[in-house]
Amino acid sequence: MMGRLAAWFRERFPVGEFRAALYRQARKPLPRHVSWWHTFGSLALFLLANQVVTGVLLMVYYRPTPEAAFESLRYVTVHATFGWLIRGLHTWGAHLLVVVLVLHMLRTFLMGAFKKPRELTWVVGVTIFATVLGFAFTGSLLPWNQLAYWATTVGTEVAGAVPLLGDGLKLLLRGGEGVSEETLARFYVVHVVVLPWVVVALVGLHLFLVRLQGITPREPVGSETPLTPATSIPFWPDHVLKELTVFPLFLLALVSLVVLLPPEVGERADPLRTPEGVKPEWYFLPTYQLLKYFPKLAGLLVVQIPILLLLLWPFLDRTAARRPRGRPVSVAIGVAALALAVFFGLLGFLSERTVTVGGAAVHFDTYGIPRQAEPGPAPPPGG
Repeated sequence: MMGRLAAWFRERFPVGEFRAALYRQARKPLPRHVSWWHTFGSLALFLLANQVVTGVLLMVYYRPTPEAAFESLRYVTVHATFGWLIRGLHTWGAHLLVVVLVLHMLRTFLMGAFKKPRELTWVVGVTIFATVLGFAFTGSLLPWNQLAYWATTVGTEVAGAVPLLGDGLKLLLRGGEGVSEETLARFYVVHVVVLPWVVVALVGLHLFLVRLQGITPREPVGSETPLTPATSIPFWPDHVLKELTVFPLFLLALVSLVVLLPPEVGERADPLRTPEGVKPEWYFLPTYQLLKYFPKLAGLLVVQIPILLLLLWPFLDRTAARRPRGRPVSVAIGVAALALAVFFGLLGFLSERTVTVGGAAVHFDTYGIPRQAEPGPAPPPGG
């Protein structure tokens, strides 16, 4: 009976061809310089899978209405079985996904892996990064707490400064004059329906191009030598074992973050009370801070420059060299851009805060400029 069933299945599905294709991909040679640094791409895929699984589980309890969103999140965190773990994995997974993607792009940039014939692979990767930031922006409103509500208010207000299209774009995002139930519904649909399909298509195309073109060699463009058994390693088991070693270690680190630093529920959104020091998540802080130094229109143009440079960089860096030493100007620009992002991110974090430095209170104004904090009122007698 089982033999007849297997024969029936083989007549309708080419199991042998499928198995042969998998074997060819598994044994595909990789350059010997492939190391642990090349596991960041697989880690990003691992974290995307984590976001999908935990996101689906959160949807079981989440209700995308202003009346129920905050309470459903509180129920997941406090009462649902392992709800605190699922929400923590989803929240921390989002943060770590951005970190891993940045490291993956940084390695690709430093190794010159975006050069011919892999320009399209780089462009698709940058688009994936932008899509992940879209996930982060739309997902930030879903908790419907004070930080989520007012950060979204500020973010959508910036969209209103776009010339000619600003008012229409802000209305499209909000669904009305202010952040409301309509905004929450739109962000929810984009977060759980639209963007997942986009990212699945982009990741599929990215993986196809990577497997088709192979890992970038170290030789200059046009001087690549064919891989031989002496100059290569097989994808399986050599590189796969590296990835299978990294995955459980990374999962352990992720769970440790959830246990030691669980995400807070916060305070329910109140449209009538603006909290002090509302700021976006850390990955938006460089853009948030940079916008403060320009008028709205000029600021929007300035913050578009980094993403445009990332998309166009394979066509701007026309040198044949791949190693960092062979392209000092390109690497210097990349390092400077990363340093500026960190600098403006730190300014955004410190702005509108008072910190103690060497026993003295220092207040950072909205532009990040430090000034000596004014002393507070004296305590009452006997206080």
